Amino acid sequence: MEIQTTEMVTRKATPYDVTYDVFGIKTLFVNVFFIGEPGPGNPWVLVDAGLPGYADTIRQEAEKLYGPNPNGGPCKPQAIVLTHGHGDHVGSLKTLLKEWGDVPVYTHRLEMPFLTGKSSYPPPDPAIGGGGMAYLSWVFPLGPIDISQQVRTITDDGHIDDLPGWRAIHTPGHAPGHISLFRDSDRTLIAGDAFITTNQNALTAVATQALEVQGPPAYFTINWDDARQSVKKLADLVPLTAGTGHGISIRGLDLTLELSRLVDHFDQRSIPSRGRYVKEPAITDENGIVSMPTPTSYHVARGMALGAVIAAGLYFILRRR
Repeated sequence: MEIQTTEMVTRKATPYDVTYDVFGIKTLFVNVFFIGEPGPGNPWVLVDAGLPGYADTIRQEAEKLYGPNPNGGPCKPQAIVLTHGHGDHVGSLKTLLKEWGDVPVYTHRLEMPFLTGKSSYPPPDPAIGGGGMAYLSWVFPLGPIDISQQVRTITDDGHIDDLPGWRAIHTPGHAPGHISLFRDSDRTLIAGDAFITTNQNALTAVATQALEVQGPPAYFTINWDDARQSVKKLADLVPLTAGTGHGISIRGLDLTLELSRLVDHFDQRSIPSRGRYVKEPAITDENGIVSMPTPTSYHVARGMALGAVIAAGLYFILRRR
């Protein structure tokens, strides 16, 4: 399938596209989305900013969909919305903002300390086990980054001026201020990492992108009670199509059935049997970390020993896909 996006460029559809005006691409193992009808000069919004080193990829995709800018200058979005501020979702953000200038960045107020230089996130937990990505999680960046001049908080009712027709829904658990985006008119959902469509803990699943509806990536989830409630909140919306932070997009009956199964069996399918945050959550507020449970990450040494091999394998496997 091909999508005629501009007078000059025809873009092939990707497994990460969601609807006629929501397009997705994968940056190694995390997705970013472009919201807006394709066409030269049409307004659009970027959701998340992927891993470091993917700014050029994101810019090029934007130009296929919405550019080149008929008025000259870069093809830039009206706004950037962050589902949360983990390093794999904001890795290329500062590079993009250097070119795009005064583009506003929207986030939930509980993500602000991690985006204004105040606090790092609670650390990931390799003790959950479950695969190579979990063991590798100790190397993932914790932040914070500082984009104080451009970041804005989303209003409590979820309204975003630059994204009419959509609303932000607070879906914490994976991150304190995690949000998902929902459009009521056609029940389109961008879930972020509230739930995902691959087993992000396992290296082989990440490499193959095998469809498997799961709760949030376990190694970075700091409050499992909140995560459970967030999945239920999204299922209650009865979305018709969904894009997620990891894995391919899902729609129709597959989405309805899989999301229902996830709600009914969340603990068995998503919550690890062990780990730092399984029995006790990390506590954060508008200033960052308040308290954390004692580490139980006895697998860190094993993860460190395997880290270099896993990192190299992950890079080459995913780059070849």
